[in-house]
Amino acid sequence: MQPHTGTASGTNFDRDEITPVSSGDFSRSDDPEPPGGCCSDKAASVEVHVSEPGSISFLPAAGLADLLKKQVSSEDSESDSTLNHDFPVSLRALSFIKRYYPGVSVDDWNDWHWQVRNRIRSAEQLNRFIELTSDEYRSVELRTANLPIAITPHYLSLLSRDNPEQPLRKTHIPVGGEFERTPGEDPDPLGEEHDKAAPGLVHRYPDRVLFLTTGFCSTYCRYCTRSRMVGETNGQYSFSKDDWEKAAQYIEAHPQIRDCLLSGGDPLSIGDGKLEWLLNRLRSIKHLEFIRIGTKIPVVMPQRITRELCSMLKKYHPLWMSIHFTHPEELTEETIEACTRLADSGIPLGSQTVLLKGINDEVPVLKSLFHGLLRTRVKPYYLYQCDPVSGSAHFRTPVEKGLEIIRQLRGHTTGYAIPQLVIDAPGGGGKIPIAPDYILGRDGDDLLLTNFEGGVFRYPDPGGRVGSTQQFLTAMGADYVPHSGIYLP
Repeated sequence: MQPHTGTASGTNFDRDEITPVSSGDFSRSDDPEPPGGCCSDKAASVEVHVSEPGSISFLPAAGLADLLKKQVSSEDSESDSTLNHDFPVSLRALSFIKRYYPGVSVDDWNDWHWQVRNRIRSAEQLNRFIELTSDEYRSVELRTANLPIAITPHYLSLLSRDNPEQPLRKTHIPVGGEFERTPGEDPDPLGEEHDKAAPGLVHRYPDRVLFLTTGFCSTYCRYCTRSRMVGETNGQYSFSKDDWEKAAQYIEAHPQIRDCLLSGGDPLSIGDGKLEWLLNRLRSIKHLEFIRIGTKIPVVMPQRITRELCSMLKKYHPLWMSIHFTHPEELTEETIEACTRLADSGIPLGSQTVLLKGINDEVPVLKSLFHGLLRTRVKPYYLYQCDPVSGSAHFRTPVEKGLEIIRQLRGHTTGYAIPQLVIDAPGGGGKIPIAPDYILGRDGDDLLLTNFEGGVFRYPDPGGRVGSTQQFLTAMGADYVPHSGIYLP
């Protein structure tokens, strides 16, 4: 097959549908302050009236005529596809707009380009919204070269103003722990640079590739495994159309590749036109059966999920999406609406959650998150042991903690709500599933098993050898720990 060149059908690169941080390249991973800066976007003034708490909790923007006089700034009206007129607005958001953005209309707030332009990028900006501790303020000021702070106004509205221990605040505002280094940490803990086959393309598994489309995210998580891609990178992760084409040609030349995961950065930070070009290019590769998108956009900037985007995505089925969720507080009305739009477009949704110390490492927290995801039509897919990226020690739990959580979920809630616990092996070993051990040993031809309640059961297994290791461990004096399903000497 000849390499595909030119634009996708129905796509015009002359339109202003671009990665928000650059009008030239496909992305800019040095991530400068977007035009306009914090709270300086020019928008007509609007008075926001918030109803009494409890009277209403969630209203479509189109139904707010009596609450808001909607006025749209001409500077922000690049195209109707960015305005998202019918995207719902929660009372939380309305109250936040009234307090901190009194001159901003709902149409501006629901324009994802506005959200990107008005990201919070400095300690001075952040201190206007949040009472920063001295540790937080100092850490934000120091993190300017690598993994600087970036938070969309939408996600900022979820952070506690006065509680530095709030889980969402801890995952997005740096503290001194980020500057500590412990043994085994690495800027590239998964060895992705070693497995790079083309610009932005990682080929580790036989039949699938990881396609790093951009170095840009609208909001930066402090435990990011790809923090090396963010900040002052000298353009190393600024991927152009030519880079994308080289990656596509590599896939084309390797017929064993049937699955492509688009990641970054965040692929949904790319404008509709360029994203469609890439999807169309990949769909032209006949042996590529399966395309996935890894994203946190529905959580940190749900306004990006426009009906136009969904209409475009559904043209490229089979298309799946993995969404990064951390805590049940992220299941806002806006995020639920974004996921609903994607699911209604026929896109199967899964979640990926990183286990984080003091943030989501308790059974009630994760059970609440996983139940909420199922109600939102998102299948809990992976629960990751936190990668040993540089400066992450304060986020990492012992591996036993994850095993304990899975042990306490299994049998106590629906199986659909239980993700696969995995360790992404340092150095490029790939994902390794780990699970509690429910095998106690053998008794002759019987396999001895334990269930979620701690009961012991026999399964007839004549001639089998499964369980011999556990039997040996017990004979050597190892103790089985029911709480986590592991054997300890």
